[in-house]
Amino acid sequence: MAAKTPTVVPSLLAGDLSRLGAQLDAVKAAGCSWVSVDVMDGHFVPNISFGPAFVTLAKSRGFHVDAHLMVTNPLEAAPWFAHVGADIVTFHLEAIHGSDARAALDLVRGLGVKAGLAIKPKTPVAGLLAALDACDLALVMTVEPGFGGQKFLPDMMPKVSALRAEIDARRLDCWLQVDGGVNASNIAQAASAGADNLVAGSAVFAEKDPAAAFRELEAKARAAFGPSQK
Repeated sequence: MAAKTPTVVPSLLAGDLSRLGAQLDAVKAAGCSWVSVDVMDGHFVPNISFGPAFVTLAKSRGFHVDAHLMVTNPLEAAPWFAHVGADIVTFHLEAIHGSDARAALDLVRGLGVKAGLAIKPKTPVAGLLAALDACDLALVMTVEPGFGGQKFLPDMMPKVSALRAEIDARRLDCWLQVDGGVNASNIAQAASAGADNLVAGSAVFAEKDPAAAFRELEAKARAAFGPSQK
């Protein structure tokens, strides 16, 4: 499987809801093709955020949408987001409480969408590695999930490198995503560790010119993506 081109994925969580449509149009014009919709239930993480309507909004503008479910019962919520057109539904290993991750991924994929599996910073990478060949996307959180604007955790990079080595060795068709605190000062570090799908929220939408911020981030990610991955 050929290596994927590093892609920056703006997170709607950092958008300005009073002008989110205009912000989406701006990054779309700058070449952005993906966005992330963070779904929080106030139980799995201490915050409440978006529902399916935000997937509909992004799809109406032609984006590829990753619905990141930070919820206690992801297999109950997944059909709502598949129904409105999410391209990928990503859920947390911690939320399935020791259940078979492969079976859960298959259930999500059975909804007609791609399936992603995420781990929080304190979760060992072993569980994600064990299910990697069943993933369309593997996500290493680089902050504790729940709120935007947190500081990037560089000590998550060994997890990213371990996953990248496995993806490459087995030639898996799997995006390797990082999410949390990604900005212009650290995106190269994440990309050089092997991340090819980089979620950025405040670093795009909190900037005066989100389109320019997006272009800068993606250029830095693509320049830093390791020679062994290109």
